Amino acid sequence: MLDDSDVRRVLAVMAHPDDVDFGAAGTIAGWTSRGIEVTYLIVTDGDAGGFDDSVGREEMAALRRDEQRAAAACVGVDDVRFLGYPDGRVEPTLDLRRAIARVIRQVRPDRVLMPSPERNYERIHPSHPDHRAVGAAALDAVYPDARNPYAFPELLADEGLEPWTVREAWLSGGPVVNHYVDITDDFDRKLAALKSHVSQTAHLGDALADTLRQWLSANAAAAGLPAGRLAESFQVVATV
Repeated sequence: MLDDSDVRRVLAVMAHPDDVDFGAAGTIAGWTSRGIEVTYLIVTDGDAGGFDDSVGREEMAALRRDEQRAAAACVGVDDVRFLGYPDGRVEPTLDLRRAIARVIRQVRPDRVLMPSPERNYERIHPSHPDHRAVGAAALDAVYPDARNPYAFPELLADEGLEPWTVREAWLSGGPVVNHYVDITDDFDRKLAALKSHVSQTAHLGDALADTLRQWLSANAAAAGLPAGRLAESFQVVATV
């Protein structure tokens, strides 16, 4: 696994606004604190989310884009991009792979964070169909699309985007975990990021922090960390 000192840029590819914050905001806060540049690529605008019937879907999409930008700022991220796919209807198509490969070639990250393309039967919530579709497309964009000059040749010929080899993929929310990150010192920033998603989390009140602590404490225990520590979990995949 790459040491963070060898990582200059990270791209996080996620399905909906708030996905990156539930799964990895504490880890990302640590990365940016160490000088790593992080870019978010959010595939949908989350227009099928929320709990208020009085909010129209276009209004919800705009609101959720703003919430994601505010959440990103809490953890030191200022480059947030959206692809605008319809929430709830994402499939791992060639068009989506091309769109992600394009951003990989633009950002040129050492590491790409994405949802796991595998269903997690132990904890079903991370296995939303959009998550799995985005994970599958992002992993295919990492290998082989972004590095292969003959995959989507128009990216080079028409847009001047040279191939780029990502060295590592981090999968979030899947059934396999092989790496934990202690985020105890960055928990407050993770919580602030999630509270920025007012349309999605305001109804939880104080239960949000309590629930997060339960999840993250269980991860820390599985990692063998001392009592009182909090951790996020990932499957790290070498891609070179």
